[in-house]
Amino acid sequence: MTSGDQDIQTVQEDTPEETPAKKRHILLRIDSWIDSTVWNAGFRLAVWWEDITIFFRRFRVRGWKKALFEVLGEGMTWGTVGAVLMLALALPAFEETKGNWRAQSDFAVTFLDRYGNEIGHRGIIHEDSVPIDELPDTLIKAVLATEDRRFFDHWGIDFLGLARAMTINAQAGGVVQGGSTLTQQLAKNLFLSNERTIERKIKEAFLAVWLECNLSKKEILRLYLDRAYMGGGTFGAAAASQFYFGKNITDINLAESAMLAGLFKAPARYAPHVNLPAARARANEVLTNLVQGGLMTEGQVIAARLTPATVVDRAKVSAPDFFLDWAFDEVQRIAAPFAQHSLIVRTTIDMGLQQAAEESVESSLRQYGESYKVKQGALVMVENGGAVRAMVGGRDYGESQFNRATKALRQPGSSFKVYTYAAAMEKGFTPESTISDAPVTWRGWSPQNYARSYSGRVTMLTAIAKSINTVPVRLAKDELGTEIIAETAKKMGVETPIRTDKTMPLGTSEVTVLDQATAYAVFPAGGMQSRRHGISQILNYDGDILYDFGRDAPPAKRVLSEQANASMNYMLTQIPIIGTARKAALDHGIVTGGKTGTTQAYRDAWFVGFTGDYTTAVWFGNDDYTSTNNMTGGSLPAMTFKRLMDYAEQGIEHRAIPGIENPLPDPSADTSVETAKPDDNALPPLVRPRSLSADVTRLLKSIGEKFDKASPLKIPASGKIAEAGTPPARKGARTEASNIAN
Repeated sequence: MTSGDQDIQTVQEDTPEETPAKKRHILLRIDSWIDSTVWNAGFRLAVWWEDITIFFRRFRVRGWKKALFEVLGEGMTWGTVGAVLMLALALPAFEETKGNWRAQSDFAVTFLDRYGNEIGHRGIIHEDSVPIDELPDTLIKAVLATEDRRFFDHWGIDFLGLARAMTINAQAGGVVQGGSTLTQQLAKNLFLSNERTIERKIKEAFLAVWLECNLSKKEILRLYLDRAYMGGGTFGAAAASQFYFGKNITDINLAESAMLAGLFKAPARYAPHVNLPAARARANEVLTNLVQGGLMTEGQVIAARLTPATVVDRAKVSAPDFFLDWAFDEVQRIAAPFAQHSLIVRTTIDMGLQQAAEESVESSLRQYGESYKVKQGALVMVENGGAVRAMVGGRDYGESQFNRATKALRQPGSSFKVYTYAAAMEKGFTPESTISDAPVTWRGWSPQNYARSYSGRVTMLTAIAKSINTVPVRLAKDELGTEIIAETAKKMGVETPIRTDKTMPLGTSEVTVLDQATAYAVFPAGGMQSRRHGISQILNYDGDILYDFGRDAPPAKRVLSEQANASMNYMLTQIPIIGTARKAALDHGIVTGGKTGTTQAYRDAWFVGFTGDYTTAVWFGNDDYTSTNNMTGGSLPAMTFKRLMDYAEQGIEHRAIPGIENPLPDPSADTSVETAKPDDNALPPLVRPRSLSADVTRLLKSIGEKFDKASPLKIPASGKIAEAGTPPARKGARTEASNIAN
């Protein structure tokens, strides 16, 4: 290495003392760079902000202009909040429009009862839907003058009309004029129910605006005229014209148009085949509306006033409309995959039991409604095997088409306790097992018994018979858990989602009357699924069976063990004897099981009971959730159950309740209603018409089967077998004798 190389090496190498000083120097330079960069950035930001401030100073306002801009600023802030709130309220409403909401117009269904008799229609029959341009001008004017005079001037919600209605109602001291537009009424008919809640009204308003944005005024008016209930089991103005006047809707005159337009408000009250004077008085009001609305002159309507419409003489039609609405939904669900939507449907309903059920609910409300301060009731009867034989969805279908049996969610109270006890029986408890009836606290909640007293150690039988509250709560807390109880209810047939909070064992999670009837029907079915159904067969107009419940429905599964079910039946059949349901005990030794239910503040009263033949769920309450006058499940619901079931059990071959000793009445005993023990507080009994004995019914069934085998058959080119010369709607009529025994 040369001397020059040695010099370079000396320069490049640092001594140990110089290395820390060099590092400090580098760090100081980095720190200096950071300081200067941050300072420069802050300085430039301050300059930029000053420039902005100087720029905006030229827009600064003072005096009244400043107050105006403050108000506008606050308005924008609250407007944003309001927009977010409106969106939150609108989303649930728009959920109702999911799917093909026009789908029901694809179905035209003729319904038959269990014996093959025609009982009604549902769906829009296309040939009956008349284009709006072909409808009489008098009908269009009468409807608009009465229902929505500003129909062509608003966008779904008529604020001027609403203000006018509120003023008129305030002056009258009551509701004499509604503020809903025709579009809002259509939204309710298409997507919502008649339930009187704020939530429904909010949804109705948003859906009305949605309809206005998606449909023309003509389409809205046509749908309204096609879908509205018009009384007498008819839907749509075209069907009502045929029913009431026996003529095509294009041929009706002004007087008839006024009578039809008057039906939209209250079809049951103004149906001319039921109350012709009221219908004519209402039609006269419609004619007055035409004059006041400026659509016609008094001279043009005077002839209609002097010569009111006459109607076809018809007997009062009693169609099971609540049942048909539910059955129509079932048909659409089952028949959705079918290519054909013009159908004949044989249902499970028994019109004799249906009329008895309607009479039982109505007579209960008529006799005790005022004293108990209760206005509504609902009922579902299911035969052992799952066939729905009767359904009452409310007091008057014409007044409200909301089906309280299938859609109203109400707290079941103590009638829900059966699911807790059923889960306990599955876990190994028995009716004789003892448990403490003492104060219990669970997650800060301390339920009390109805009498505010405690009995110490009690058996499970005593606990359920006396409807003790602490026992099911203690079972849920210490033995079961709410998840197991909810799962038991679901397996037994409760389709409504059940909350699993701590209060659930006492029946605070809402269910429907149909849920309760379905689940309780497991007990007389021996612990098997009840397989609730309203449709027996679906046929097309060629007579081909597209669906048959016995053939296509899945078999019943076991949901309770035989031992657990027998234990439940033993306990439930003691409740009408020693418990809270003594008014539900049937006459003539017919064994009855069931459970009462009463909710907080007496808002709901239930009785759900069964024999070996039928299960019936009964509910009474008010649509607005107001309290009744101390009505319990052991009072009016139990009496209504007894009245209907005494009727249903007359003249039939009784079936046994599984697990009950000596479950059948003595056949040699006198079973006439007249010999029953009188009760001054009981409802008047229903007497069932004399029917065929079980032996004669079996004989007729065998004869019907032989006729079916001997019937001449023809095999068309399609290869499908049909009876020769049998009309499609009556195909299988020879088997009606067989159905009597089923």
